[in-house]
Amino acid sequence: MTYSRFDKVYTQLQYKPAKWKKFLKHNSPKKRSCGRSIRRCIRCGRIRAHIGRYAIHMCRQCFREVAQGIGFRKFS
Repeated sequence: MTYSRFDKVYTQLQYKPAKWKKFLKHNSPKKRSCGRSIRRCIRCGRIRAHIGRYAIHMCRQCFREVAQGIGFRKFS
């Protein structure tokens, strides 16, 4: 449940309506307008190590996998 990801909790509370209602009352995800958790990797959803330059919007790990396909070259 890090970085405003509530998917795991949603699946756990799916069959417990009373606890689900209480969870939403106190812990519902906030719509964010700024901060670190706004920019996510478009492939894996990771927040850290985000590359936004040239409108890439990927984490560095995903960027390494697809860089040559996009047209970047590696210089030694």
